[in-house]
Amino acid sequence: MIRANNITLSFGKRVLFDEVNLTFNKGNCYGVIGANGAGKSTFLKILAGDIEPTKGSVEITPGQRMAVLNQNHFAFDESTVLHTVLMGHKKMWDTMQERDTIYAKTDFTEEDGIRAGELEGEFGEMGGYTAESDAAALLSDLGVTESYHGALMKELPGALKVRVLLAQALFGNPDILILDEPTNDLDVETINWLENFLADYENIVIVVSHDRHFLDAVCTHVADVDRTKIKIYTGNYSFWYESSQLVARQQSDKNKKTEDKRAALLEFIARFSANASKSKQATSRKKALEKLTIEEIEPSNRRYPGIIFKQQREVGNQILNVEKLSKKAEDGRTLFSDVNFSINKGDKIAFVSQDHLALTSFFDIINGDLAADKGKIEWGTTVTKAYLPNDNTAFFQGKDINLMDWLRQYVPPHVTDVDEPFLRSFLGKMLFSGDEVLKKTSVLSGGEKVRCMLSRMMLQDPNVVILDEPTNHLDLESIQSFNESMSNFKGIVLLTSHDHTFLQTVANRVIELTPSGIIDRLTSFDEFLADARVKQLRSEMYPKGALVRI
Repeated sequence: MIRANNITLSFGKRVLFDEVNLTFNKGNCYGVIGANGAGKSTFLKILAGDIEPTKGSVEITPGQRMAVLNQNHFAFDESTVLHTVLMGHKKMWDTMQERDTIYAKTDFTEEDGIRAGELEGEFGEMGGYTAESDAAALLSDLGVTESYHGALMKELPGALKVRVLLAQALFGNPDILILDEPTNDLDVETINWLENFLADYENIVIVVSHDRHFLDAVCTHVADVDRTKIKIYTGNYSFWYESSQLVARQQSDKNKKTEDKRAALLEFIARFSANASKSKQATSRKKALEKLTIEEIEPSNRRYPGIIFKQQREVGNQILNVEKLSKKAEDGRTLFSDVNFSINKGDKIAFVSQDHLALTSFFDIINGDLAADKGKIEWGTTVTKAYLPNDNTAFFQGKDINLMDWLRQYVPPHVTDVDEPFLRSFLGKMLFSGDEVLKKTSVLSGGEKVRCMLSRMMLQDPNVVILDEPTNHLDLESIQSFNESMSNFKGIVLLTSHDHTFLQTVANRVIELTPSGIIDRLTSFDEFLADARVKQLRSEMYPKGALVRI
């Protein structure tokens, strides 16, 4: 058990947490959610003891071990990969170091022998004799091959370092596991392994993540950080979101009888409970939902942006033809080649590749921002595009102007009545209200810049939307709204994303770019991942020895 007792944290006049009282119990996985800047990561640091609260304390059951996903990617640069993982169990590592120091002595005494015997006993009780093989297996499961296990951490690329640090946190079955954005830089296969690992985990897990698919797969509870308070709700993220939305709608419906509202909530809980019984984490989720009372469900206080795309006109029959398109990276490697396909009405296409530079380069090419090495693209005359690039720096660099003037630059020719209320309406949809529209672009956060870009895109009234990692920098509220907007959009959507739920709920077609051509399937993202023929083609189309993971 870990308990937060009257936790208060303030920075000057700003109060981040005010008398927060929470208990986290064994067997549960808690997903900590909240808007950007609400203090999710800060709260994890308080629980881990890295930040001292202004008032209050954190209590842990005596004898229990806590493990935290390390965010410092350079902390273990002079250690080997395998030793870095073993250090995750500090007591075991310290015991091993003391034992080895004694054995290395040239003047080994009787007292040394007694102490070494004690250490051997403690080492064995902690599982020390299988520790190296256990750590090696964990690394392999996370996609860090045996060839790296003896290498120094500083020799590893950044994406592999993340996996080693994750292995370090998971190693040795800690009683309390604290994970801040554990799916960053992980591919779908590794995320799926981690979901299964945590679904079977019998101790306490507390996790911050913007990956809704991951939160739904692992969480039994949601800890909502909102307005200096944190409240724990039963269920995963989707249950929390849909139930809070349902209650909010019920509260606004004054004509609906109380007993009807109660019946609707009971039906909703029963439906989710039935789904939970089929999930990976069936037992713990079902038990949690069975203990739930209707009174626990509350409407959310969150503000969701209004991401609404309207087509000025519908696309014609010719939308986009791509013929024999090829591109190499600056280092000479082939990103993709011989890309041939056409887009049809109703297409919402998820583009995937083992090399994200291939995806960004492809999107820049079809948007006219980058030249292909070979091939051609041809857009239809009825197409109006809106592009959300992975890197939006060029749109804000050297432009220290307010948001109203920034947005005014991108008003399309067909819009003639451009007054202050008009611009405010688009910025207001993206939660920039009042004097916030006069904020300078030079002080915007990453999430605010993306919301500005969305205002710009909505102005275009596009019938084709192109999205390169659309969820980057956004909080869960914005991601949820964006996802629903693209699901409901009547035009064409071309996207790539690490957000599994976004791809699964929006795309009806998947195209994988490879160095040897494409794999094109009219299917959902989950069906594409499970397709045995796709897996076979992938092994044939990537260079021999390449890491073939999506």
